[in-house]
Amino acid sequence: MAETTGYIYILTNPAFPAFVKIGYAEDVEVRVKALNRSECIPYAFRVYATYAVPFKLTDKRLFEIIDKLNPELRNVQNYNGRTREREFFDMSPEDAYSILEAIAEIHGTASNLQKRAMTHDEQLDEESAYKVEKDYDKKRAENFSFSSCGIPIGDKIEWYQDIDMTFRVVDDTHVEYEGDRMTLPNLAKRILCKTGSLRGPLYFTYHGIPLLDIRKK
Repeated sequence: MAETTGYIYILTNPAFPAFVKIGYAEDVEVRVKALNRSECIPYAFRVYATYAVPFKLTDKRLFEIIDKLNPELRNVQNYNGRTREREFFDMSPEDAYSILEAIAEIHGTASNLQKRAMTHDEQLDEESAYKVEKDYDKKRAENFSFSSCGIPIGDKIEWYQDIDMTFRVVDDTHVEYEGDRMTLPNLAKRILCKTGSLRGPLYFTYHGIPLLDIRKK
């Protein structure tokens, strides 16, 4: 590999609050400007942190480390019969930064790691996205019901990653889990050990069919 001076970057975007984008660029500012030229994304990417490295493709080694820690963190898509591994990871920017921090400490290159302060415009984007998300969560909570999906009280739904992990429906919007009566968003957050808002029905199935698909029908 030819030596170069580049950076592993951690990017965040208010449109994807559950993900961070991790990659490599010789010029991070040019990379971010290229990403933000797209009109398909409502908010701009921002640089959360950078880590100066002496070699190209260092990010690939980082991806291997993350995949070994938890292979479910990376966003993988099947599109037109092809599997695409993306640079998006289902983790907080703080967790992503802690991995780079540990690597930098091991190699004695802590000075190469830099966390960026959020600008005023970026803060406004965060607040705007948060308000949209909260308003949407409220509408989702009001709109979703098991009866609208044809799921009777007393029947069971499954966890999307493990159909043997089931939950009994106790009323039109709640299921039972470890003796507690919970909504789907709160149950998903407990199982995934996450905070913030989650789209609850996204994580459950009924007879193997995603709840969102049933609701759309």
